Amino acid sequence: MGIFSSIKEKLFGKAEEAAPAETASAKPITAEAVKPVGADVSGATTGAATSAGTTAAAAAGPVDVAAILDAAVKANGQKLDWRHSIVDMMKALDLDSSLAARKELADELNYSGDKSDSATMNIWLHKALMKALAENGGKVPAELLD
Repeated sequence: MGIFSSIKEKLFGKAEEAAPAETASAKPITAEAVKPVGADVSGATTGAATSAGTTAAAAAGPVDVAAILDAAVKANGQKLDWRHSIVDMMKALDLDSSLAARKELADELNYSGDKSDSATMNIWLHKALMKALAENGGKVPAELLD
């Protein structure tokens, strides 16, 4: 599983956990219900599937990325500025925020710049990640999508 998939799992999984009890108890979630579009029962994807896939939380409606990350920062106990820092965002989600991990994420998100210029890469990564989350069922504050 890639870094972007881990981020989505942390965010969209937390949204699923926070779903109201009456919504969550309405119908049990099965493996069939959460498989990616175009996937067979074993989880293998067909040519019609996108790499984004669909999660139960995303299918239920937009996932409030800001609320989840704000709660993650509060639970973390550190002073983290996820709205401006990819490193802080990854720390808030309890993910590896090392340069190597960020370079891997840059590869996943098709960064074409110089990865040895980590400051520029980090700014690009944050913007690209916000856009990718919005494209995959996340509700991201508009000011973070500019």
